Amino acid sequence: MVRVPARSVDTAMRDDIVSGVFEPGGRLAEEALARRYGVSRVPVREALRTLESEGFVTTRRHVGACVAELGDQEAADLLELRLLLEPLAAARAARRRDEAHLRVLRGLVRLGQERAARGRGEDPGSLWGWFHETLAQASASPGLIALLAQLRHKVAWMYVVDPPERPAEAWAALGAITDAVARGDAGRARALTAEHAERSFPAHRLRRPAAVRTAQRAVNTAGARA
Repeated sequence: MVRVPARSVDTAMRDDIVSGVFEPGGRLAEEALARRYGVSRVPVREALRTLESEGFVTTRRHVGACVAELGDQEAADLLELRLLLEPLAAARAARRRDEAHLRVLRGLVRLGQERAARGRGEDPGSLWGWFHETLAQASASPGLIALLAQLRHKVAWMYVVDPPERPAEAWAALGAITDAVARGDAGRARALTAEHAERSFPAHRLRRPAAVRTAQRAVNTAGARA
């Protein structure tokens, strides 16, 4: 059992879905989930409603709440949405930038470039995610920020993303986006972000059910007793 604050059950459950602890199509029994997270059934019920509104959970007649199952086309749509929303966020960030966000963006680019120059082989995914999350925050658009957060979670759920073959070039591209945002050049920030997103598409490999963790197939029984 992993105890989490009642207000954070939706975050913990979303993370478990994205990481494959709960498999697509698996039933999500409230009692077992309450035991897993060390809370009552009330925050579990609320979390299930939140995740259903986000598309991670679906309710089936005579079965109850289950992990949603997205098809290949729905997965492809996620990348198309990214191509639309991330450039929009970058353009708004250029118009609404503040120095705090710029410092974080520049710091991440600098760190990424240093690691690339040293040939560090670790997965840069966390840095990429932090950069794009900060760029979204810099847009100062709450609705857009929320949509992009959901999109990032779903992309991580549906895809394995290979690291770039030329990380130095990838970080240079993010540096150029940051420069455009710093200059307040919304058009260039939008165009560069769209180009970066499109170039990253081939690195996304669709997860198949067999690729998701199978050691915890019984999502509400063995998994809930962990």
